Amino acid sequence: MKCTIFANGLFSPDARIDPKMLRHDYVIATDGGALHCHALGITPNLVVGDMDSIPLRLLYELRRQGVETRTFPERKDHTDLELAIDLAIERGMTDLTVLSALGLRWDMSIAAVMLLAASRFAGIRIVLRDGATDLFCLRGRQRLDLAATPGERLSLIPLGGPALGVTLHGLDYPLDDHRIPLGSTLGISNVVTRPEVSIEIREGLLLCVLETPGPA
Repeated sequence: MKCTIFANGLFSPDARIDPKMLRHDYVIATDGGALHCHALGITPNLVVGDMDSIPLRLLYELRRQGVETRTFPERKDHTDLELAIDLAIERGMTDLTVLSALGLRWDMSIAAVMLLAASRFAGIRIVLRDGATDLFCLRGRQRLDLAATPGERLSLIPLGGPALGVTLHGLDYPLDDHRIPLGSTLGISNVVTRPEVSIEIREGLLLCVLETPGPA
């Protein structure tokens, strides 16, 4: 089941949004993320957070419409986004697209990216989408065949340690059973050359950043 999560970061209504994504099985707004839903004319299924960023008038209106709200204390051990991901998985969601999680604050943006690396989310597809850029993780003993467009940029960044046995096809710089050390920039700014890209990793964790460049 598919879920869209609106976080409380920067968001533009003209960002790259697949209309089908807005008809996913479930929509969650994290606190002020409800404002992004409101701007798009979307009523979320759930609003979660400490409710310090959502206008009270909007919160009351959503409750009047029967929208479920889960309020947590401001002093807590998890970000609103992490709580939203946990609740989505608890409710049977296995394919999550997270919008507006990046760009407002460095600490929150990095924390959002690092959620992709959490071992408890292995087996769950989570994509952070920021305009023309998708971020997702690939774990050891995993292969991904990805539909892409020639000219797109793909960067691969090891997390937590080296990425071993990295094999790439459909890119300007292919790799065959390669080791990418932690802290290396070897995987940055590869270019898609075919309509399908293959990424395989034998051991480790790779942050994948797929970007569609704007007009020249």
